[in-house]
Amino acid sequence: MAPLRGLRRAPRRIGLVTRCFDIAVISGDGIGPEVVDAAVPAIQAAARAEDAELHWSRLPYGADHYLRTGETLPKRVADRLLNEVHALFVGALGDPRIPGNEHARDILLGLRYRLDLYVNFRPCRLLHRDLCPLKEIARPAPLAGMGGGGEDGRNIDFVIFRENTEGIYSGRGTAKHVGTPDEERVAEEVHTAPKVERIIRAAFQWAAANGRPLVTMTDKSNVISAHALWQRLFEEIGAEYAAIRREHRYVDALAMELVRNPERFGVIVTNNLLGDILSDLGAQLVGGLGLAASANLHPGRLGLFEPVHGSAPPLAGKGTANPMAAMRTGALMLGELGLLDASRLLEEGVSSAIAAGVRTPDIGGLARTTDVARWVEEWIRKR
Repeated sequence: MAPLRGLRRAPRRIGLVTRCFDIAVISGDGIGPEVVDAAVPAIQAAARAEDAELHWSRLPYGADHYLRTGETLPKRVADRLLNEVHALFVGALGDPRIPGNEHARDILLGLRYRLDLYVNFRPCRLLHRDLCPLKEIARPAPLAGMGGGGEDGRNIDFVIFRENTEGIYSGRGTAKHVGTPDEERVAEEVHTAPKVERIIRAAFQWAAANGRPLVTMTDKSNVISAHALWQRLFEEIGAEYAAIRREHRYVDALAMELVRNPERFGVIVTNNLLGDILSDLGAQLVGGLGLAASANLHPGRLGLFEPVHGSAPPLAGKGTANPMAAMRTGALMLGELGLLDASRLLEEGVSSAIAAGVRTPDIGGLARTTDVARWVEEWIRKR
């Protein structure tokens, strides 16, 4: 897939040929450190296959650090990252010892807002037919990722562009009479033309660059008047892309259609809340959250790459967590760094492991976390 953003910083050079990219890592909580540690060697192997090196800088921030120091992600560290690394790779955050998830909110959401990472990019591509819970799915999507938007095949291969910086997640609202029988809470849903325009335009630009003939915008404008802004800008911007069909679906109808006929979609663009919900539905259609990768992007700025399966504290330390979401997130990161062959190779490695039955229990296998990741790494090294 063509990358969404240009490199903010040129890679360093090692010798005359090898490019070196600096990656900051926050391993996260729960199963986060396990899957990140397992995935890193496979990501590294894919980069080396394209004559590139990744230099990983481990940062301590997460639940343990917060409980020990009261520190989430200091501003001085965030500022340094802006100037010194090419990408951020973040594991799952969340710990039951911190019921309010203050550390996770400050690290993950804080970085999204501080870096203005307005695109939450979620690919939903079926790697093997038996991963899909729907009946009569004939075949997985081709690895080239050029399917989607077609109406004749049974490939599931679409992407979601979720606006990542406003909507109902803006945190604006009021609370009155808290703890009384008259408690009232109001959350404000904020949409501004510049931010809606840029996410819609990003979706059309990506569709054009990746040969996707259809862009679908979804909202609930029949009952939420603020969504009228999305309607207007979608039509105005879509008219600039004559080669790409555009359509609108109310979100409830789209959710139904994704279950009934998911292969007809290519690119879906929507607001923060609806994108959050639909991306998990999309993940389940293609195998579950153990395979779900994401990228948080702003063209020309530092990107944040994050598997979205959650920290799953009950699974921590058992060796059964699926590292494939982390590896596929690594593939997204490699692509955005300009290492397109490495990105494809890593995706091929994951697909090959699934086809060979090298799977963790969540997708029907018996393999352990490290076994799956090591298999993919070795597969890449043999290429």
